Amino acid sequence: MKEDNNGIDTTNENINDSENTYESQINSINEKNFKKNKGGMRNRIVSYIIIGVICSTLGGVGSAIVTMNLMNNANDTTSPKVASTKVSSNAKARLITSNSTQDLTVPEIVKKVNPSVVAISTKSTSAGTNLTGKTSEQEGVGTGIIFNKNGYILTNYHVISGVKNVKVTLSNGKEVSAEVINYDSASDIAVIKLANNTKVPGVAEFGNSDELQVGESVVAIGNPLGKEFLGSVTTGIVSALNRQVSIENKNLRFIQTDAAINPGNSGGPLVNNKGQVIGINTAKIGEEGVEGLGFSIPINTVNPKIETLVKPMLNIGITCRDITKDMSKQYNIPVGVYISQIQESSSAEKSGMKAADIITEFAGEKIKTVDDLNKIKATHKAGDVVKIQLTRNGKIIKINLTLSV
Repeated sequence: MKEDNNGIDTTNENINDSENTYESQINSINEKNFKKNKGGMRNRIVSYIIIGVICSTLGGVGSAIVTMNLMNNANDTTSPKVASTKVSSNAKARLITSNSTQDLTVPEIVKKVNPSVVAISTKSTSAGTNLTGKTSEQEGVGTGIIFNKNGYILTNYHVISGVKNVKVTLSNGKEVSAEVINYDSASDIAVIKLANNTKVPGVAEFGNSDELQVGESVVAIGNPLGKEFLGSVTTGIVSALNRQVSIENKNLRFIQTDAAINPGNSGGPLVNNKGQVIGINTAKIGEEGVEGLGFSIPINTVNPKIETLVKPMLNIGITCRDITKDMSKQYNIPVGVYISQIQESSSAEKSGMKAADIITEFAGEKIKTVDDLNKIKATHKAGDVVKIQLTRNGKIIKINLTLSV
């Protein structure tokens, strides 16, 4: 998915349950727009990390305002020395890690990590709740962590889900364009990349989340409740490990922390007392009477996915959503992936796909959801020709589609 590119395979939206005929139902759906870190060893490497407070409960990119950290005078500060830092020979496919044993003060942590944190500004289009077809543009702000000198940034999937435009504000205040490279929606992680030739102000250093202990100190830095509170720093402890929490029907395991959290911090790093990122802040429980329940994705679950996430995602060129069993019964249409838009000059358009088509098989396998489609697509490469079966106006049609980036 790229900037200003609506042709991405992602997320679901509900279909309004008015209209009685198949044709009018499909037209109603069509009126909606789609929402939702060569080197070998170096003894002295100065890396940077920032901690962001945990975000609001996951919802959609447009509905949850999420975070970034922007600290003034970052270029005038120096980072504490760390022990030998290891950098993978494949800089694009690994996170910078360190075996440092030096504990830092909170101010030292802030000085060290700030340059690697960015603000991710997004715009998305949400459909109206009636049958008028009216849409509204929504803006969101999320946090990202630069993990590679070439400008690759780690963030939450829900920060960039369904967006049209991505802008990144660096710690030095410069705003640049970025493109979505790839994502793992099931794990709620994504990678975006700064525009070519962008000079990055810092690269994050990552720790080992498996070495965390309950009661260990952590720090969070971010902009809770929006940019008005840029650079807010909070401290806390690791409250629990391997905590299973169900979010958006996904059962994920998190680091639980009591560092103060507020809406506006998704995608930001959770940092240990050595200034190393050990988690990606993702969610909080915000029920009445509940305090100090924030959750972060352990970085050790992210690292193995980086090699895949830095590879550009294959792009079909469609805006789509799931047709659930209930929708299938209500509208007398098959369960599958409904195409609401076709990107001009895309692989989908060239293959003969049309808006209102429902994909039921992809590369010879039956699919029921967008996630099904994306998982199968991820096993292929650019240039592969896949067979697709779809339903159009009640008729089964088979086409061939050439995958591209």
